[in-house]
Amino acid sequence: MADYLQDIEFGIFPTPAADQVEQTVALAELADAVGIDLVAVQDHPYQGKFVDTWTLLSVIGARTSQLKVAPNVVSLPLRPPVVLAKAAATLDLLTAGRVELGLGAGAFWDAIEAAGGPRRTPGEAVDALAEAIEIMRAMWAGGSLRFPGKHYQVKGLHAGPAPAHQIPIWIGSYKPRMLALTGRLADGWVPSMGYADPPALAGLSAQIDEAALQAGRAPGSIKRIYNVFGQFGRGSGLLRGTADQWAEQLTELAVTVGMSTFVVGTDDPDDVRRIAAEVAPAVREQVAAERERVASQPVPMQPPTPDAPDGSVGSSSSDGPAAGVPPQRQRITVTPTHDDGSRLTGELEWDERARPRTDGARVDQSQFTAEQLAAPQHLVDIHDGLRAELDQVRDVVQQVRQGHLSVGQARSVLNTMAMRQNNWTLGAFCESYCRIVTGHHTLEDRSIFPHLRRADPELGPVLDRLQDEHEVIHHVLDELDRALVGLVDEPGYGVAGQEALDALQRKVDLLTDTMRSHLAYEEQELLEPLARYGFQ
Repeated sequence: MADYLQDIEFGIFPTPAADQVEQTVALAELADAVGIDLVAVQDHPYQGKFVDTWTLLSVIGARTSQLKVAPNVVSLPLRPPVVLAKAAATLDLLTAGRVELGLGAGAFWDAIEAAGGPRRTPGEAVDALAEAIEIMRAMWAGGSLRFPGKHYQVKGLHAGPAPAHQIPIWIGSYKPRMLALTGRLADGWVPSMGYADPPALAGLSAQIDEAALQAGRAPGSIKRIYNVFGQFGRGSGLLRGTADQWAEQLTELAVTVGMSTFVVGTDDPDDVRRIAAEVAPAVREQVAAERERVASQPVPMQPPTPDAPDGSVGSSSSDGPAAGVPPQRQRITVTPTHDDGSRLTGELEWDERARPRTDGARVDQSQFTAEQLAAPQHLVDIHDGLRAELDQVRDVVQQVRQGHLSVGQARSVLNTMAMRQNNWTLGAFCESYCRIVTGHHTLEDRSIFPHLRRADPELGPVLDRLQDEHEVIHHVLDELDRALVGLVDEPGYGVAGQEALDALQRKVDLLTDTMRSHLAYEEQELLEPLARYGFQ
């Protein structure tokens, strides 16, 4: 079983046909309205019957408020990485952080060459992809960029702009070198049915995991996206039956192979409605139930053995302590995020000094293995993402405040419309962040914390405190939501509008204080237990 405990998401994969482009945009608008998470569009610039992927995604981004947009996957040989990075960052800024970026090393080489692109060998294509990823991430980081690569050269470019959030890079990969590259560098893996059918997924995914561990990365930090194709009705086979059968089959892929985002190829509005109303809720419910069932099973005591000849830590189950005796804790190399104690508000609803702590006197100098460290590193990675997204929320609030100031100065109809659009964009951005935080805490409360509590009862007071803090954070999120409603109700540039903005800023500051405090405390107390016991 390989469940990476990732959030379950659903997307659609419409055909970018020129003769139905308005229907495609309308389909994306429908997906946004019914709660689909993502729209992904294939990229074949040499295909005369298809519209341009980036232009289509830009229009979709402009006509939706919550839907994430992604090329799936970019034909890299026809998209220079500097220009691609700027296009992705621009669209991310315009959509308030809703861009994800799927990359492909290249296929259909005759067509690529016909369109003026290079013809590359498989090895050259992989190397070029690695160079492109490095260039794009450097572009988003800003500064002066120089890159003397074999396939791409950048000579003192002024990099930028920075995107609204850290754009995840997916890679479509099937062969060993590409899978290894995915494990080393990618934020997501995106195979497709027909190229990698379900029986092949576990073996391909294992190669990604191995490469990730060798690179010091947590396999669970790599999102598993699956492009799937099917038909509702009555029949046998994968995704060839009722919505209930779809849900059962996709749940199986989630809990046994770890696929967490299912992108369904369809141009049918009825399919979109059925996926959102029937399939997605059922899959999420069934996956949550299975994770809870697995977490409720007894945890065998298999402590590391610190006396290995090479100083490494073993994991033989035959030498463990007597049943019911918690193993001694050991120092780990994954570092908790530092919290300097500075706060924006001073209004935390908990006493940080009263937090229970685990017994640090039992810590020794032994190290855990890379496999054991993958779980705590994954927690830090998730928390880093939450912290980065929170910074983006704060940035958007500042942009909205500046927009209100501009309206107050210009008092123009156009600026007023722009201000209202900014308010709604901020609302969608905050709603997305609140949903992510709530989903993360729900997974911890229902699955990870019960597992750790059974594995080591001495963690009970810490876990109780963390769950109590979850409740406080959810209350802060509710207050933020009310502040957003107040901003929409009072969108003007007068006194009432400014008061609404000030109230929103206070709630964002309070959320910042509570989240930073909570995430740091959780890492300080749970990284070692996660290294010992894993997530489940």
